[in-house]
Amino acid sequence: MISMRNVLLFALISVVMGFSPDSMVKTKVADGIFVSLPAELIPMTPEDIAQRYPSVRAPLGAFTNQDRVVDFSVNISATSWPDANVEMAKGFFKASLQNMYDRIDFISEGIQPLHKKKFIYFEFESRINGDNKRQGYQDPIMKYTYIQYLVTQEKTLVFTFSCPRDLRQDWQPIAKDIMKSIKVRG
Repeated sequence: MISMRNVLLFALISVVMGFSPDSMVKTKVADGIFVSLPAELIPMTPEDIAQRYPSVRAPLGAFTNQDRVVDFSVNISATSWPDANVEMAKGFFKASLQNMYDRIDFISEGIQPLHKKKFIYFEFESRINGDNKRQGYQDPIMKYTYIQYLVTQEKTLVFTFSCPRDLRQDWQPIAKDIMKSIKVRG
Protein backbone atom coordinates (compact mmCIF):
# COMPACT_ATOMS: atom_id res chain seq x y z
CA MET A 1 0.00 0.00 0.00
CA ILE A 2 1.29 3.46 -0.89
CA SER A 3 1.42 5.88 2.02
CA MET A 4 0.55 9.55 1.77
CA ARG A 5 4.12 10.32 2.81
CA ASN A 6 5.49 8.42 -0.23
CA VAL A 7 3.05 10.19 -2.57
CA LEU A 8 4.12 13.60 -1.23
CA LEU A 9 7.79 12.63 -1.44
CA PHE A 10 7.35 11.54 -5.07
CA ALA A 11 5.54 14.78 -5.90
CA LEU A 12 8.30 16.84 -4.29
CA ILE A 13 11.04 14.96 -6.16
CA SER A 14 9.13 15.40 -9.42
CA VAL A 15 8.90 19.15 -8.91
CA VAL A 16 12.56 19.50 -7.91
CA MET A 17 13.93 17.22 -10.65
CA GLY A 18 11.72 18.57 -13.41
CA PHE A 19 8.80 16.98 -15.12
CA SER A 20 8.36 13.70 -16.89
CA PRO A 21 7.24 13.18 -20.49
CA ASP A 22 3.83 12.30 -19.03
CA SER A 23 3.29 16.02 -18.45
CA MET A 24 3.08 16.75 -22.18
CA VAL A 25 -0.21 18.39 -23.15
CA LYS A 26 -1.70 18.19 -26.65
CA THR A 27 -2.12 21.80 -27.70
CA LYS A 28 -3.97 23.35 -30.63
CA VAL A 29 -1.73 26.11 -31.98
CA ALA A 30 -3.97 27.18 -34.87
CA ASP A 31 -6.56 25.61 -37.16
CA GLY A 32 -5.18 22.22 -38.18
CA ILE A 33 -1.90 22.59 -36.22
CA PHE A 34 -1.39 20.53 -33.05
CA VAL A 35 1.65 19.85 -30.87
CA SER A 36 2.32 18.23 -27.52
CA LEU A 37 4.03 20.69 -25.18
CA PRO A 38 5.34 20.39 -21.63
CA ALA A 39 2.70 21.54 -19.17
CA GLU A 40 5.06 24.25 -17.91
CA LEU A 41 5.07 26.04 -21.28
CA ILE A 42 2.27 28.60 -21.28
CA PRO A 43 1.04 30.93 -24.02
CA MET A 44 3.10 34.10 -24.27
CA THR A 45 1.44 37.32 -23.22
CA PRO A 46 0.91 40.03 -25.84
CA GLU A 47 3.84 41.88 -24.22
CA ASP A 48 6.11 38.82 -24.61
CA ILE A 49 5.12 38.49 -28.26
CA ALA A 50 5.67 42.20 -28.97
CA GLN A 51 9.13 42.05 -27.37
CA ARG A 52 10.31 38.79 -28.97
CA TYR A 53 8.58 39.05 -32.35
CA PRO A 54 8.77 42.73 -33.33
CA SER A 55 7.06 42.21 -36.67
CA VAL A 56 3.79 43.02 -38.34
CA ARG A 57 3.22 39.27 -38.59
CA ALA A 58 2.61 37.78 -35.15
CA PRO A 59 3.35 34.08 -34.66
CA LEU A 60 0.47 31.61 -34.99
CA GLY A 61 1.36 30.46 -31.49
CA ALA A 62 4.09 31.25 -28.98
CA PHE A 63 4.76 29.59 -25.64
CA THR A 64 7.30 30.16 -22.87
CA ASN A 65 8.15 28.90 -19.43
CA GLN A 66 7.71 30.81 -16.18
CA ASP A 67 11.27 32.21 -16.34
CA ARG A 68 10.71 33.39 -19.93
CA VAL A 69 13.88 31.63 -21.19
CA VAL A 70 12.52 28.46 -22.84
CA ASP A 71 10.39 29.18 -25.91
CA PHE A 72 8.40 27.36 -28.57
CA SER A 73 6.75 29.16 -31.46
CA VAL A 74 4.98 28.50 -34.75
CA ASN A 75 5.23 31.04 -37.57
CA ILE A 76 4.42 31.32 -41.23
CA SER A 77 7.56 32.14 -43.21
CA ALA A 78 7.58 35.05 -45.61
CA THR A 79 9.31 32.70 -48.06
CA SER A 80 7.06 30.43 -50.10
CA TRP A 81 8.06 27.55 -52.36
CA PRO A 82 5.45 27.14 -55.12
CA ASP A 83 6.98 23.86 -56.29
CA ALA A 84 7.46 22.59 -52.67
CA ASN A 85 11.09 21.65 -53.50
CA VAL A 86 12.18 20.47 -50.06
CA GLU A 87 15.86 19.90 -50.93
CA MET A 88 16.26 23.40 -52.38
CA ALA A 89 14.36 24.92 -49.45
CA LYS A 90 16.65 23.12 -46.97
CA GLY A 91 19.74 24.73 -48.52
CA PHE A 92 18.10 28.14 -48.50
CA PHE A 93 17.01 27.87 -44.86
CA LYS A 94 20.45 26.66 -43.76
CA ALA A 95 22.13 29.62 -45.45
CA SER A 96 19.62 31.98 -43.81
CA LEU A 97 20.35 30.51 -40.38
CA GLN A 98 24.10 30.87 -40.93
CA ASN A 99 23.59 34.56 -41.71
CA MET A 100 21.52 35.20 -38.57
CA TYR A 101 24.25 34.40 -36.03
CA ASP A 102 27.84 35.34 -35.37
CA ARG A 103 28.56 31.64 -34.82
CA ILE A 104 26.46 28.55 -35.43
CA ASP A 105 27.39 24.93 -34.71
CA PHE A 106 25.01 22.43 -36.29
CA ILE A 107 24.29 19.35 -34.18
CA SER A 108 22.03 17.66 -36.72
CA GLU A 109 20.08 18.51 -39.85
CA GLY A 110 18.06 16.78 -42.49
CA ILE A 111 14.64 15.98 -43.86
CA GLN A 112 12.43 13.64 -41.89
CA PRO A 113 8.94 12.26 -42.46
CA LEU A 114 6.48 13.00 -39.67
CA HIS A 115 2.84 11.99 -39.91
CA LYS A 116 3.07 11.60 -43.71
CA LYS A 117 4.68 15.01 -44.28
CA LYS A 118 8.32 15.94 -44.93
CA PHE A 119 9.87 18.31 -42.40
CA ILE A 120 13.23 20.05 -42.80
CA TYR A 121 15.02 20.27 -39.47
CA PHE A 122 18.11 21.90 -37.98
CA GLU A 123 19.40 21.45 -34.47
CA PHE A 124 22.19 23.81 -33.42
CA GLU A 125 23.92 25.97 -30.86
CA SER A 126 24.33 29.64 -31.73
CA ARG A 127 26.09 32.73 -30.51
CA ILE A 128 25.29 36.38 -31.06
CA ASN A 129 28.18 38.54 -29.89
CA GLY A 130 27.52 41.27 -27.38
CA ASP A 131 27.75 44.96 -28.15
CA ASN A 132 30.18 46.77 -25.82
CA LYS A 133 28.69 50.15 -26.76
CA ARG A 134 25.13 49.33 -25.60
CA GLN A 135 24.28 49.15 -21.92
CA GLY A 136 22.78 45.77 -21.02
CA TYR A 137 23.86 44.13 -24.30
CA GLN A 138 27.56 43.47 -23.63
CA ASP A 139 27.30 39.72 -23.01
CA PRO A 140 26.96 37.28 -25.90
CA ILE A 141 23.67 35.42 -26.31
CA MET A 142 24.24 31.68 -26.59
CA LYS A 143 21.29 29.40 -27.36
CA TYR A 144 20.31 25.87 -28.22
CA THR A 145 17.71 25.73 -31.00
CA TYR A 146 15.73 23.02 -32.75
CA ILE A 147 13.85 24.34 -35.77
CA GLN A 148 11.61 22.56 -38.27
CA TYR A 149 10.11 23.77 -41.52
CA LEU A 150 7.08 22.32 -43.26
CA VAL A 151 7.14 23.44 -46.89
CA THR A 152 3.86 23.31 -48.82
CA GLN A 153 2.88 24.92 -52.11
CA GLU A 154 0.85 27.57 -50.25
CA LYS A 155 3.11 28.41 -47.29
CA THR A 156 6.03 27.40 -45.10
CA LEU A 157 5.37 26.74 -41.42
CA VAL A 158 8.28 27.28 -39.04
CA PHE A 159 8.37 25.48 -35.67
CA THR A 160 11.09 26.77 -33.32
CA PHE A 161 12.22 25.61 -29.90
CA SER A 162 14.98 27.54 -28.12
CA CYS A 163 16.56 27.81 -24.71
CA PRO A 164 19.82 29.11 -23.24
CA ARG A 165 22.74 26.91 -24.24
CA ASP A 166 23.46 25.97 -20.63
CA LEU A 167 19.96 24.39 -20.41
CA ARG A 168 20.49 22.21 -23.50
CA GLN A 169 21.15 18.99 -21.50
CA ASP A 170 17.76 19.31 -19.79
CA TRP A 171 15.72 20.44 -22.78
CA GLN A 172 17.22 18.71 -25.84
CA PRO A 173 15.28 15.43 -25.44
CA ILE A 174 12.09 17.37 -24.72
CA ALA A 175 12.62 19.56 -27.79
CA LYS A 176 12.90 16.44 -29.93
CA ASP A 177 9.70 15.02 -28.41
CA ILE A 178 7.89 18.30 -29.10
CA MET A 179 9.02 18.31 -32.73
CA LYS A 180 8.04 14.66 -33.27
CA SER A 181 4.55 15.40 -31.93
CA ILE A 182 3.73 18.11 -34.49
CA LYS A 183 0.66 17.33 -36.58
CA VAL A 184 -0.52 19.52 -39.42
CA ARG A 185 -3.77 18.69 -41.15
CA GLY A 186 -4.35 19.47 -44.77
